[in-house]
Amino acid sequence: MFNKSSIASSPLSRRGFLGLTAAAASVPLLAACGGGSASQGGSGGAGGTIKFWDMPWATPAYNDAAKKIAEGFSGANSKASYQIIQWNNFYQTFSSAIASKTGPAVSTGGGFQAFQFEQQGQIAYADKVIDKLKSDGKFDDFLPGVLDPFKTDKGYVAVPWQLDMRVFWYRKSLFEKANVALPTDWPSLLEAGKALKKVGAFGFTTGAGSGNNYANHSMIMMMVNNGGGVFTKDGQLDLMNDRNVEAMEFVLELVSNGIVDPAAVSYTTDNMSAQWKDGKAGYGLFQVNVPQRVGDTSGDLLVADPIKGPHGDKATIVFPNNIMMYNNTPSQAASEEFLVYYLGQIKELWRQKLMSALPVFKSITELPEFASDPNNVKIVKDWQPIAKTFASQGNTLNANLAALDGGQALNQFSQTIITGKSDAKTALQTFQSALESVLKK
Repeated sequence: MFNKSSIASSPLSRRGFLGLTAAAASVPLLAACGGGSASQGGSGGAGGTIKFWDMPWATPAYNDAAKKIAEGFSGANSKASYQIIQWNNFYQTFSSAIASKTGPAVSTGGGFQAFQFEQQGQIAYADKVIDKLKSDGKFDDFLPGVLDPFKTDKGYVAVPWQLDMRVFWYRKSLFEKANVALPTDWPSLLEAGKALKKVGAFGFTTGAGSGNNYANHSMIMMMVNNGGGVFTKDGQLDLMNDRNVEAMEFVLELVSNGIVDPAAVSYTTDNMSAQWKDGKAGYGLFQVNVPQRVGDTSGDLLVADPIKGPHGDKATIVFPNNIMMYNNTPSQAASEEFLVYYLGQIKELWRQKLMSALPVFKSITELPEFASDPNNVKIVKDWQPIAKTFASQGNTLNANLAALDGGQALNQFSQTIITGKSDAKTALQTFQSALESVLKK
């Protein structure tokens, strides 16, 4: 994204990434006395300092800008303080602070963090924030479908503020050299992969090395691109459905034809970036801003069109990063006013080109600083409307997804597939059994 030393170059910058070997799933629930019912707001009226905890989502310049925004808040007779929480052991940091009532009133954090703390009675629902956005005319500014994953029977658990998208990229010159058309469906993806192989490039670029979750993302993406997914619409584990089997059989066909790099099982994200920079990657799933990430702004690295699955499905995966509020606050009204304020100011982060993620607001996608990049425009137009979460085939996020995202079960499954060490059904059955042992019933 920015440079190799930046947290933005790490998969940890994705969405809060409770996929640190599913560590969050093993953290004991906080004591019931930790913060009261999730339906209750903080005590008292406006006033006090709203503690806002944020993560290092990009280079230090991002945190400097976010701090300036947060500390510029002055509403409900309140101010806001800003604190950076490092990704290393971040969930434990939040858990300990919340248990001791020294935690934040509002925070960014792990993509599924709000749902975990909701289970523990620590989250303040954001319905009044949504109502305020509606009354201000800001509600209609959200991109299609971005709020849906956060709406539960009890209310909005959090509010999204950026989207970590997965889209297919390609190197134009390699396709010209291979004299092959861009893929439009799975058969043409196989054909393109074979042609790229002849010119020394890989047509399904991925990686499953230390800290690299892109093989995981590629596997789930291919499932949802075929109308499948890990879960049913009502959230039941459903890995053995026919669409998933078909998807993994196709990926195994790519592997058997040498379209996936045999060494990909050990590749870090930096290894993948090097492949893209050095012309060894012709096509594959990656994040937003690949040219900036790998240091190649020649115009040769481009966002591809979405491809059709065998049954006509088009889909990719997205990780919606969000801002959550907690019950332990000097004033729930002030927390809500701060969140409305902060959402109204985050455009500056994209205006200053500090973010390598998709914004959730249409108005930000229309900023010249964002819209001047045709790859950004294509992602918003063609990819965001078909994006699905890890909850697919369902729509609503939940705490169980922390155990799926980046956990050992998914890592081992992805490594098994991209090395071709199993047939699809056996690999999926092993994956399902491993998940059953860690998911909360």
